[in-house]
Amino acid sequence: MMVDLHRNFDQPLSQKCLFSWHTMLMKGRQDLEKIGAYRTHEDPMQVISGAVHRPVVHFEAPPAKDLSNQMKKFITWFNDTAPGTKLSLPVLARAGVAHLYFVCIHPFEDGNGRIGRAVSEKALSQNLKQPTLIALSHTIEKHRKIYYQALEHNNKNMEITDWLLYFTKTALEAQDYTMNMIDFLIAKTKLYDKVRGKLNERHEKVIARIFREGVEGFKGGLSAENYLSITGTSRATATRDLQELVDLDVFTRTGERKSTRYHLNLTSSIFK
Repeated sequence: MMVDLHRNFDQPLSQKCLFSWHTMLMKGRQDLEKIGAYRTHEDPMQVISGAVHRPVVHFEAPPAKDLSNQMKKFITWFNDTAPGTKLSLPVLARAGVAHLYFVCIHPFEDGNGRIGRAVSEKALSQNLKQPTLIALSHTIEKHRKIYYQALEHNNKNMEITDWLLYFTKTALEAQDYTMNMIDFLIAKTKLYDKVRGKLNERHEKVIARIFREGVEGFKGGLSAENYLSITGTSRATATRDLQELVDLDVFTRTGERKSTRYHLNLTSSIFK
């Protein structure tokens, strides 16, 4: 879906596009009545919590019979507010409204949040005239509880200033994360270039495992116990391996004895 979005970000939004995205996302699902089409079941589409005998309804989407008309209006609004049009909106305002507007209609049985975020990225890309490639979904998922609170707070009336403030902050945070990720991947490449041929199999296994944690790395750093768990080696070998990685300037070391922790040295001159 994201590949299609990045390739065709400059094209107008259409029902065909949304159906195609939904089909891609729901491929293989056997539990849905409709894939690549709007929901049709007559039961209310609700987000609820609480006890079965006393449910709390956080949100109720428009009934299925109204979806075709609602989505025609949404798609028309999205295309009419694109950059260069008479009704064009500031980029973050348009992307934020688009996401909330789409999710409130909730046209599909499942996948509305992911497609709503894709619509937001399409809006951002159209303004930039190139794919955004920002980690918007990652950032929203990282703070999912806040995201759902923001949606619930802003889906009951037309005053959505709080939502736009939330969305703008999240989009900027996603941009920062993406820039950090780019720096991280460059540093990763340089590390492997600099120490090629100098690492043993255990070194490589542990370094790869830390890199899989992403920019944040191991929370609190890598301990000797972590090293033992990952490699299955002896304690004496682990101690020697860790010292070798420090000597190679791959790891920095903090703390002492049982509190000793190791961190990838991504600021070292080894990467310059």
